[in-house]
Amino acid sequence: MKRAVILVDLQGDFTECKGGALPVPGTNWAYVKEVEEAIRRLEGQGLMIFASQDWHPPEHVSFYTNHPGKKPFEEVELPSGRKQKLWPPHCIQGTEGAKILVDNNLFLAVVQKGKHPHFDSYSAFRDDGGNETELDSILKFHGIRDLLIFGLATDYCVKATAIDALERGYQVTVVLGLSRGVTPETTERAIKEMKDKGARIVSNLSEALG
Repeated sequence: MKRAVILVDLQGDFTECKGGALPVPGTNWAYVKEVEEAIRRLEGQGLMIFASQDWHPPEHVSFYTNHPGKKPFEEVELPSGRKQKLWPPHCIQGTEGAKILVDNNLFLAVVQKGKHPHFDSYSAFRDDGGNETELDSILKFHGIRDLLIFGLATDYCVKATAIDALERGYQVTVVLGLSRGVTPETTERAIKEMKDKGARIVSNLSEALG
């Protein structure tokens, strides 16, 4: 079964090393280097490497600054009835904070998500409005059925991407040692949820490849 890698959202605004708008704990330069070395190792073994990239317009619905009187991390109900957690502006299209921090030449494709101003998008496969990215089509075109997934953050975009991959029939392995979560509590819940859905959860790359 053909296997590929999805690196989720390893972007400046999500890291401590770049002083990002939404830094995930434990995302220093040592972490970034570890991820890049892992990706080079996987590419050397013949795996196709893909990345997801948050790519928001300035008027994105998830930014608290676009909801007068609201603060970061509050939850609002949108006119459609959907709940939306509000975040500081981050990963705005074309900005330094939106850049992926490992060598982009390693990727066969970079899939941008969260481009629609009215829908948030944690998953690399689709946004909250059900609009699909090109990821599923690309993977199927290359005959990929087995995925290694890691990146940022375990309890948000890694989880959403893994679960959507499982729902689309892929075999999924999540590498925790190459991922970082926002809080221990939400990360533990995410790990349980991914396991319950059928994901294989491993601690390191050697275990993933074993």
